[in-house]
Amino acid sequence: MWPRRGARTKYAAVPTAVDGIRFASKREAHRYGELVLRLRAGQIGDLACHPEYDIAVGDVHISTYIADFSYVDLATGELVVEDVKGMPTPVFKLKKKLIEALYPFQIREVR
Repeated sequence: MWPRRGARTKYAAVPTAVDGIRFASKREAHRYGELVLRLRAGQIGDLACHPEYDIAVGDVHISTYIADFSYVDLATGELVVEDVKGMPTPVFKLKKKLIEALYPFQIREVR
C-alpha cells in the first residue's frame, strides 16, 4: 500500500514504480534499472524482484525475508541476493544473519 499523499515514510524513502513494479525507494528503483541493463548486456540472468526466503527452525516457521533482488552472475554462476539499504535496521541485521546461516549465499548490501 502506498503512503497517503504528503505522508512521510519512517526513513523518508519515496516509493517509486518502474515497469509496473513497486519499489520502496528511489534508490531501489535506480538499482533495478542498473540490473536490467546488466541483464540485457548478458552479464546476469534470472533477475527476480522481491524474492522471498523462509526463515524456519526445524518445522517452525519464524519469519520470511524478502530481498530486493536476486540474480545469477553469469561470469561466476553465483546466485546473488541483494538488499538496497540506506540505513540497515536491527531487524534487517538479524534476518541477514539468520538467512546466511540457513542458505548457501551471502546477502549483498547495496548503498
